[in-house]
Amino acid sequence: MPLVYSCISLLHGVTLAEYAAFAGNFGAVAKEYLARTTGEGKLSYAVDGHTFTVLCRGGFVFLVAADEATGKTIPSAFVDKVADEFTSKYADKAAGLAGKEGGLQSSFGKQLKSTMEHATQYPEEYSKVASVQKKVDEVKGIMTENIDKVLARGEKLELLTDKTENLMFESDRFVRTGRALRRRMWMQNCKMKIVVALAVILLAVVIFLLVCFSGGNCLK
Repeated sequence: MPLVYSCISLLHGVTLAEYAAFAGNFGAVAKEYLARTTGEGKLSYAVDGHTFTVLCRGGFVFLVAADEATGKTIPSAFVDKVADEFTSKYADKAAGLAGKEGGLQSSFGKQLKSTMEHATQYPEEYSKVASVQKKVDEVKGIMTENIDKVLARGEKLELLTDKTENLMFESDRFVRTGRALRRRMWMQNCKMKIVVALAVILLAVVIFLLVCFSGGNCLK
């Protein structure tokens, strides 16, 4: 199995729920790395052919152990999914269990088991989730960097608003100019076609008259 152990704990180390796919010392190793977690964010550790992925969010720590061959993508998506599920269903209940070891084992332990089995059976879904999350994080990073650059230059929001309005005005003027240019070109094209048609007709009349006056009996 790619995922072998998962748990959720409070930041100071009390494990609220856990699930192990098979027997081992994963819980003991997990506690060691849970104790190292001090702030928000995600970390990954390699231990004896396994990776331990740890996510800290809102004072709770979510951990999953996986075979090292599984890589980091699926475990990373797994802890994100578990954190979302926990926050939506159990966060309020867990707030009153700060000192109770295994306080959510009967309820959330089943959820950990179900989610681990699903990730093992459908790993491609978690790969896609991780890929999308990575792109979202990259976009957020770029936006944050751009905002920081703007603030570093000391530009005020009013100036940015004025620049935006000017860009919108220039864009609108460009569109109007383009439409007017297309209309002028269309009119010139029509005029050219009319001139060519008249020239052809005039040439035909001249040829006709030349033939007639040269004795062609064209009027008989």
